[in-house]
Amino acid sequence: MNRLQFALGLDLPLLQAGMGGIAGPELCAAVSRAGAGGALALYKEPPERVRELVRAVVTSTSRPFGVNVIPEVTGPAVCRAQLRAALDQLPGHAFVTCFGLPDTDAAHDVVRSGRVLVIQVGTLHDADAALRLGAGVLVLQGTEAGGHLLGELPAARLLHEARARYPDAVLAVAGGVATGTDLVRVLTQGADGAMAGTLFIPTVESAAHPSYKQRVVDAAADDTVVTTRFDIGWPARPHRVLRNSLTGKSPRRPATFIATTGAGGRRLPVPRYSAAVPVAATVGRIEEMAMYCGRSCSRVAGQHPAAVLVEQFRRTYEAAGRSRDTSTKGGPWKTRSNR
Repeated sequence: MNRLQFALGLDLPLLQAGMGGIAGPELCAAVSRAGAGGALALYKEPPERVRELVRAVVTSTSRPFGVNVIPEVTGPAVCRAQLRAALDQLPGHAFVTCFGLPDTDAAHDVVRSGRVLVIQVGTLHDADAALRLGAGVLVLQGTEAGGHLLGELPAARLLHEARARYPDAVLAVAGGVATGTDLVRVLTQGADGAMAGTLFIPTVESAAHPSYKQRVVDAAADDTVVTTRFDIGWPARPHRVLRNSLTGKSPRRPATFIATTGAGGRRLPVPRYSAAVPVAATVGRIEEMAMYCGRSCSRVAGQHPAAVLVEQFRRTYEAAGRSRDTSTKGGPWKTRSNR
């Protein structure tokens, strides 16, 4: 058992990203039951809906799982209200993940509750701040990752600099991990585990639209691009998406409604260039919507139940670990993984 597994009570040092619109109770619970760290996306959900979603996960798994908040999207007041609602329902072994830095009050609410605070960052400056806020786990996001980007460094370089700066911190990598072999690679580079999002988009339990799932399965790394086009609802943050007719150099088109989607029992219009992803309930011009996807997509194959996917991941992780142990005679992978 390594430090990430110990900190969060996981069988496998792998976290599922809390992808807004995609990581609902079904995906979170399925990943958790399989022994990895499932995460429930709270995104912009109001407190009453947060309680409902958390209860759905609690009734579906007795294993550790997390809830994910995005402070820069909701603002501090809403984020703190979401956390209060979630903490009221969460079992003691659950954890909280933040995409970006929470404010001091929100961080202290989590720490005082006894849950582990997991903060995802993209720079050393933000890593410093996260540790001061009480983060028990840092997730270091590299530019290979899908979705909104928190920094400008590839994962390996950010990890190298962070490990040198924080030798005793629990560090996970986000970006470039889709197989157990990828996980062993980042462990040898100094990580304690990894967070994956793209890997879980095509799973059976994911709430992503079927067309989105299939595009991820079919995609190669160079089918992704970093852009700032999908900024309605989440401005001023570059994001890695699958290429479509809006991601090229053509002039920006009118931000008219191109689809409708479902959220909390309501139908909502989706404008062109919205940050929203196409989910199962979305109807309209799906091909023009933001499909967040990391460069690891070239190693994502098929639409499987999450339990099958995690078990495949586990087998390749253990096989790659044994192979490296043999070749290094108990070298760096073994030392890191058993801290």
